[in-house]
Amino acid sequence: MIHRRSILAAGAAWPLAAQAQPVWQPSRPLRMIVPFVAGGSTDVAARLVSDAMGERLGQPVVVENRGGSGGNIGGEMVARAPADGHTLLMGVTGLLTTNPHIYRTMSFSPSRDLAPVGMCYTSDLVIVVPLSLPARDLAEFIALAKGRPGELSFGSSGHGASTHTAAELFRIAAGIDLQHVPYRGSGGAMNDLVAGNIQMIMIQIAGAVGAVQNRRLRALAVTGPRRHALMPDVPTLAELGLPQATATSWGAVMTTGGTPAPAIARLNEVLRESLAMPSVVRRMVAAGVDPQAGTPEELASFLVTETEKWGRVVREARITVE
Repeated sequence: MIHRRSILAAGAAWPLAAQAQPVWQPSRPLRMIVPFVAGGSTDVAARLVSDAMGERLGQPVVVENRGGSGGNIGGEMVARAPADGHTLLMGVTGLLTTNPHIYRTMSFSPSRDLAPVGMCYTSDLVIVVPLSLPARDLAEFIALAKGRPGELSFGSSGHGASTHTAAELFRIAAGIDLQHVPYRGSGGAMNDLVAGNIQMIMIQIAGAVGAVQNRRLRALAVTGPRRHALMPDVPTLAELGLPQATATSWGAVMTTGGTPAPAIARLNEVLRESLAMPSVVRRMVAAGVDPQAGTPEELASFLVTETEKWGRVVREARITVE
């Protein structure tokens, strides 16, 4: 994954502008489109980074929340904006790499109409179950599901969201049959999980740590490549014999396809500087996301890999959205 190892140079997809020498500066305020409603970790990360980037660019970066259609509405706004570096997108796993596989018609192509600026954050997930479920660990949960095929259900924040596709990846790897119950955001799913109306959620760690610490939910496994500082006693899926189910949600800054190279280079520079600020790091970690910087080339290569990975999951799980 991009946040814990080096990445090879980008392939043909996710085109990048050639390297250029002139230094670009914005001529007016910039927009950062967050393709979801305000208040979530993606929104918090975008606002922290936008404030810091604005200070360095000498122009404010104004966050606009444009939710709907799995992030497609906000993504299209950036794809159709003038290619001058003044419109940014906080893109996420589902919008950039999963939606092209699950939406039969998309009005734009993320790989063609958007340009990578740089990685922003990663966020590992955790599998949580209600205390009423007779499964004290992951092995017992898998055994219970195999003994009751199709009877247990898992919630997600919506079709194609990372909370959906990562859970499908786990389900396929474990060889179990679970019913998907999509919600409009994670809040409703969490409430139903605590009540025992659904039997499992795979959710960002920050969204579940409080309920686990207060003994309202039980954590079975985290999905990242190593244990997480917020849940150091919870094993990874790899430790439990399912390395193929390792998954991390993430956010990346994109801009309009065709934006000149000097603009992308300057935006990447100030994004990386912003992500290195101790105050930004502290506040992002407190919001449950881990800052992660990188070059446009690294992000482009990562997007190719992630698009292929989640495309396989979508096909195997037969996920579609009209």
